Amino acid sequence: MVYIREAHPEEGWVVSMNRDEGIEVNDPATNEERLEVAASCAINMKIRMPVVVDDVDDNIAAAYGALPDRLYLVDKGGKIAFQGDEGPWGFDPNALEAAIEKLTGSPN
Repeated sequence: MVYIREAHPEEGWVVSMNRDEGIEVNDPATNEERLEVAASCAINMKIRMPVVVDDVDDNIAAAYGALPDRLYLVDKGGKIAFQGDEGPWGFDPNALEAAIEKLTGSPN
């Protein structure tokens, strides 16, 4: 998982669901601040996969068209084996699962 720019910071578009759940995140201005927000996100959401963090320059998000979210599968050779559509409407875990099964030759 790559943590990118916060989609709903206090300085931007705050959504009511975040308010209902007590989530208040300031838009990080430094890489260290973004690391702290990403760590908090991973802990609170109980994410069980490795999480890496895009720098505040947002180069990774821009290169992969990842804002607000997008699913990718990278094969063992480092090549993109699956690129999902842009989220949130194109966020399709079932399509990613099918790509994983096709790549590995077995059900997940």
